[in-house]
Parts: sequence; C-alpha cells; structure tokens
Amino acid sequence: MSRQLAFDLPVREALGREDFLVSPANALAVEALERWRDWPQRRMLLVGPEGSGKSHLTHVWAAESGARVLAARDIASLDLTRIAAGSALALEDGDRLAGDRLAEEALFHLHNLLGAQGGALMITATHPVRNWGLTLPDLASRMQALAVTRLEPPDDALLSAVLVKQFSDRQISVTPALIAYLVQRMDRSLAAARSLVAALDAASLAEGRPVTRTLAAALLDRPDPPR
Repeated sequence: MSRQLAFDLPVREALGREDFLVSPANALAVEALERWRDWPQRRMLLVGPEGSGKSHLTHVWAAESGARVLAARDIASLDLTRIAAGSALALEDGDRLAGDRLAEEALFHLHNLLGAQGGALMITATHPVRNWGLTLPDLASRMQALAVTRLEPPDDALLSAVLVKQFSDRQISVTPALIAYLVQRMDRSLAAARSLVAALDAASLAEGRPVTRTLAAALLDRPDPPR
C-alpha cells in the first residue's frame, strides 16, 4: 500500500462560547458560570474529571467576566497584589498546589485580597476540596466553604457533538454511523475524543485512505488504542 507523508499540522482549538457544546452533562455548570455575579461571596469551585471541558469553560467565563486565567501552581511566584487588582480571576487545577506550602500560602493571601476588593474568583479542580490534601488549615477551611458546581462525565450526546466538531475542525467529513460507532467504542472523556480524532486523522494521512469504520476499527483494536 502506498503511503503519504503525514505532516503534524497545528489544529486550532476554539475556546469561544459558541464552540462550547452544552448537554445535560454540563448544563448546570454552564448556568452557574453565567450567573457569576450572583455567586456567594463571588467565589466558585468548578469540579470535573479530566477532559470534561473545565479549561474550555474557564476561558468562556474569562471572556465574559474579563477574568485573568492562571495556573494555580504558579501563583507563589507572582505579584499577588497586582493580580488581585483585577475584577475577576480564574485559577486552573487548584488541587495541584496541595502540599506546596508556598503555593498554599499564596492562594490563602490571594483569596483574602480578592475578598477585600470585591473581586470574583473561580477555581477549577479534578477532585473536591476534601480530597486535595491541603496542609494549611486556614486555606482548607476557606476552600471548603466555596460554592461548588460540577461537570459530569460526558454523555453520548456530548461525545457525539465533540467528535463531529473535532472532525470539522480538521476538515474531515464523516458519517453519523461512524460517530455512533466511535461513541460506543472509545474511552468516555472529551480528551479521548480529541485524541481519537487526531489519531484517525494521522492514520488517514499516512495510509492515504478516508476515515471510515474500517480504519477506526483497526485503530481501536490495537493493543494501545488512543486515550
């Protein structure tokens, strides 16, 4: 079989509100973030499994609220007074700073600074606060008091929509039957959907054939299918 050179071309990942796909798995979280001005003490914790869309939804909220988006683990090295001067802030992966004393202390001080200035704060995490392993008692008590909204694991409708969008972003035409087949065979996460489409795109380019159920079956039946 003749093979083509497969170039690793960049694919733009859209992070706008119009690109965020809403289903029963995430509708409550979307509604909660849309009502951010009504959050208790203007604080919210967004919890969801890996690949559930937390980062995308964070950027949607940032665009609507004017928030700055930061990685929580980086805050110990930043100017907290300057950061808190904004009207809103989003910290991604808050649970990853647990056990880092300097980062925990920085989040504690940032929480207080934002509170004094009336700024909004959203934090994302994979796990609820009780499972973070925070070592600073004052921070733990403040984090446990946050209002919480959750992203549930994606349902069939959301997985199908994400697959269609991922194929469309890569300008690949596929059938509804293929989408249904992939949803039943793939790992159930949005990250898996992106990985699967990327792998199918690469295989299609390398083997010089379209993305079909046959190609998908060959990929998914490998000992190490895309995840």
